[in-house]
Amino acid sequence: MNANGIKDAFSFISKTMTDNRDYLTELDQQNGDGDLGVSMSNGFKAVCEYLSSADETDIGRLLFNSSTEFNGAAPSSLGTILSFALLGMAQTLKGKEVATLSEIANAMKIGVDKVMERAGSKLGEKTVLDAVCPAVDALIENIGQGSVIALKLAAEAAKSGSESTKEMRSVHGRAAYYGDKSIGIVDGGSVAGYLIFEALYKYVSSKV
Repeated sequence: MNANGIKDAFSFISKTMTDNRDYLTELDQQNGDGDLGVSMSNGFKAVCEYLSSADETDIGRLLFNSSTEFNGAAPSSLGTILSFALLGMAQTLKGKEVATLSEIANAMKIGVDKVMERAGSKLGEKTVLDAVCPAVDALIENIGQGSVIALKLAAEAAKSGSESTKEMRSVHGRAAYYGDKSIGIVDGGSVAGYLIFEALYKYVSSKV
């Protein structure tokens, strides 16, 4: 993965979020602010616009600047959370112009750890982490099988993790006010997390 790969990967993520904007909005309207679809679509679009004109080759710097762009264009709780993840990845990959899948996966793990540290959240609390954590673990565990299979399994783990949030009670953000009424509804943020890994799987598959 180099700078061009980063740009292409974010392009796939951005398109996926735009294609699912209405669905994410519908989910968020059930127990959130109803702005999730627009927030994710605008956030990743802003990142792609930045990357399209960036001549930076340092992957860490690209991700650091992407974090800033994303946070500015997606002023929501999930926007802030994902910007933390990008920041963690940026710090890990700083100085690298080329990164292996193993290095990218490790950077994702660091990014997830930063989210838990900064947001004070953990698995089982009906958030994006319930999709992203198992996805990153699956990616790391299956790196030896190659990028396509590893990301396919990561996307499947993210989807399963997202679906598991139906049985959880929200404890963060506006959704927490719904209490037990949030049980039975899939968390929109977790769906966004799943869509990120689904897009990454489609990206690596397109390169085969």
